[in-house]
Amino acid sequence: MQQLPRDAAGFRLRGAQVTRLETFVDAAFAFSITLLVIVTSDLPQTAAELIDALRRVPTFIACFAVLMMFWAAHNRWSRRLGLEDATATVLSLALVLAVMVYVYPLRMVASSFLSLLTGGWLPSELGFDPRRAMRDLQATFLVYSLGFGMLAWLLWRLNAHALQLADALGLDANERHLLRTEVGSHAILAGVSLAALVLALLLYWRDPALRGPLRVLAGLPMWCYATLGLWMPWYHVRRERQRLALQRDRP
Repeated sequence: MQQLPRDAAGFRLRGAQVTRLETFVDAAFAFSITLLVIVTSDLPQTAAELIDALRRVPTFIACFAVLMMFWAAHNRWSRRLGLEDATATVLSLALVLAVMVYVYPLRMVASSFLSLLTGGWLPSELGFDPRRAMRDLQATFLVYSLGFGMLAWLLWRLNAHALQLADALGLDANERHLLRTEVGSHAILAGVSLAALVLALLLYWRDPALRGPLRVLAGLPMWCYATLGLWMPWYHVRRERQRLALQRDRP
């Protein structure tokens, strides 16, 4: 065990060999990214159509970043632990299913958000019925939050499952700390997604009351995710300081 290579954080890499399960998960993420690129079956025929197609690139970049965040987390889990038991297989296959279902809601929400930020310059792929625009928006947030939350929850459970096998895997104190950090990180993602889901449900139910100045509340689920820009750096900096202190105190 001591001869295993280590990553930059000092975690021994028990999954050096790529398994069929990991290959299947990688292929699912790659196919999802392909779906993000496909906008229409027709290639641009004029300069105006080409420019219009290029205006969709920021949406692709944003969606790519979200999917790669989850892919990198599963890849890190696979490299570090090399687990392929029944529980790990079921959770990984569920991750594949969630990614395939989530890809289109992700693209729609990302495009509408970027269109809002740019005053409509970037195209939105999400249309609303003017008579029920607020409820349509909350319904979109509901679908998005279910997908995002499911991906985060599955990665949370994968890491928690590995932590339960810490003794059998021979994890040292540093590795256990890093694994707990992964568990906490995805628990935060799942918790924020749950908060956004609850808000979207409440706003969907209260839609008739959202008139005048209260219409600004319609975007609250979106801003739940914006808080991750504060929560995640704070959490990881805090955990890394604790890890370094643990190493210094170790005899």
